[in-house]
Formats: sequence, structure tokens, C-alpha cells
Amino acid sequence: MEKDKDYKNFLNELLEITIKEGASDLHISVSHPPIIRINGKLIALTKKAPISSHDAREIAMEMMTNSQKEKFLKNYEVDFSYNYKGIARFRVNVFFQRGDVSCALRLIPGEVRSLEELGMPTSLYDLCEYAQGFVIITGPTGHGKSTTLAALVDKINKEKFKHIITIEDPIEYVFKEERSLIDQREIHQDALSFPRALKSVFRQDPDVIMVGEMRDPVTISTAITAAETGHLVFSTLHTNSASQTIHRIIDSFPPEQQNQIRAQLSAALLGVISQRLIPGIKGGLVAASEIMTASPAISNLIRENKIHEIDLVIETSSEHGMISLNKALFNLIKKREVSLKNALSYSKNPSELKRMAG
Repeated sequence: MEKDKDYKNFLNELLEITIKEGASDLHISVSHPPIIRINGKLIALTKKAPISSHDAREIAMEMMTNSQKEKFLKNYEVDFSYNYKGIARFRVNVFFQRGDVSCALRLIPGEVRSLEELGMPTSLYDLCEYAQGFVIITGPTGHGKSTTLAALVDKINKEKFKHIITIEDPIEYVFKEERSLIDQREIHQDALSFPRALKSVFRQDPDVIMVGEMRDPVTISTAITAAETGHLVFSTLHTNSASQTIHRIIDSFPPEQQNQIRAQLSAALLGVISQRLIPGIKGGLVAASEIMTASPAISNLIRENKIHEIDLVIETSSEHGMISLNKALFNLIKKREVSLKNALSYSKNPSELKRMAG
């Protein structure tokens, strides 16, 4: 593009394509045409010219407020949400690579979808019935953690008169208040940091607290304390399984604090959902979820530091609503929703899944 081009219109055109094609992401990177991701696969918009260094910088600047520009130039990266004409919202990360500007935009659907619409087990709604406790959604980046989190919180919003406070960076889904009172706080706009926002939440009389992501021990510790002291807390972590989630939480603390965290976690935890989005046979993405609920056996293993035994308990505790990732994948193969090949690439134990599938 030439320097005198209308970058606002060019950006709008790319966002329109992203929405129309049902893409999950849009990437702006120097020397490449714009690239979108559909059903997990990257697709280059080859009818568009490769992005120049000037193009990338101007497109990024079009999306940012003055304070976001300042933060970007100071920290070399910035996260924010971008509202496109009230039609759609995007979670945006602008960053430098090899001295040039790059942008990654994740499309956030305008409507919060239910677990039924997402193809997730509706048994997860049981976690919304508790007055207090800790629910963690895990999985790799881009596998629908925020979407599942929003579905659970919106279930409470639709059915109960509760005070819900969300703490996010940035705000993703904007909830429409139905029965609940909802306050949504965005880091850097409404609060300085996750730890500060979580500490002050105790003075804001919440029933339900949603923490977009647990990034540090202070946030984790405060979230667990909130769950112990009469609040229902939902959050996410970037881990690959329920047992790895417990390891990650405990190992983020110094050795002298770990026994205390194990005791707190074993008492407060309600469940861990570890999910994957897998390309479906009929197109689209299909959700597969490992579910661990805090049965007495699981709570004991956490308290006694026998985390390595958790996977076996998950496999043998379907009566407590638990399911291993391999069992969830096998069920999808059996229903002909995903291929064995794709399921194997997302399994933590492919040889066992092969045996299960015969």
C-alpha cells in the first residue's frame, strides 16, 4: 500500500473478511499478505498485496488509543480489545518482530454461546450451582477457554440474581445483564493489575468472580482465598491437563508455601476442565474435554501431594462426572465427528487411544 492510502478503510475491509469467512484470527505481518485462520488452518489472502513495514505500523496505530500507543512504544507490545462498528469485537496483540510491527487479532463473537451450542458436556453446568469454590478451565492458546468460561458465567447470569465481577486483560465477551448484576473490569483501564483488582474485589461484595487468566502466584493465591471465603471463582490457565494444572499451581509457589497451597486447593477446588478444539470430519472444530471434579479421592491426592495418581482416578471415576481426554476423543471418533488421525495428534497418550479405537 502507498503511504497516502486510507488505512482505516483497509483495516475495516480486513475485519469484514475475517467476520464473513468465519475466521477465528487475523494476522498482519510484514512481507506477507494478510492471513486469516479458519478451523485451525492459516489461509493467506493472496488477492491482497504483501504488507509493508509502513502498512503494518499504520494499521496498528489505527486500532490504538493514545494511551495504548504509549504503552506499546514503552513495552514493545500491548493487549487491548477493539470494537468494530458494534458488529464484532477483537482481542488484539500488537508486538514488534525483527524491528517491524505485527498484529494478531482474535475475533470474539458478539453473542455468548451456551455449552449446548459449543458441543461441550452440559454436566459442566453443575459447577454453576455451587455457592463457593474454584473452577479452572485449561488448554492451549486458541482452544476455547474464554468461550467456555463465558458460557458458564452467562448460565449464572440467566438463572440467578448474583453479583458477578469479571477481571480481564482485555475484556473479551461483553455480558448482557439478565438476572445478575455484572461489573466487568479491564486491566490498565479499570484496574492497575490482576493482583490489585483481586485484592479489592473483596470490598465489592461479589458472589461470583471471573479472573480472565492467572498469570502469577499472587493472583493464584488470592483467587484460591476468594474461593475459600464464600465466593464462586472461575479462571483459566495455559496447561495441557488437569494434573498438570495442579502441578503448575503448586509449583508456582516457593517450597515453604506449597503445603499450605495444597491444603487450600484441595478444600476449594470444584473442578478442572482441560479442552481441545479438533478439526471435525464435517468441517468446523469439535470440542473434546477432559473433566476432573473434586471428588474425595482427588482432594486427598492434592493434599497428600500424589498428583501423579490423578490421571488414573479420572479414568476410573465416571460416576463423579469425570472423563479422560482419551475417552472424550474416543467418543468423538465413535460418533464419527473426528478422524482417528486428528484425534491422535491431540492425545496425550496416542498409543492408548489407538488401542481403544481398535
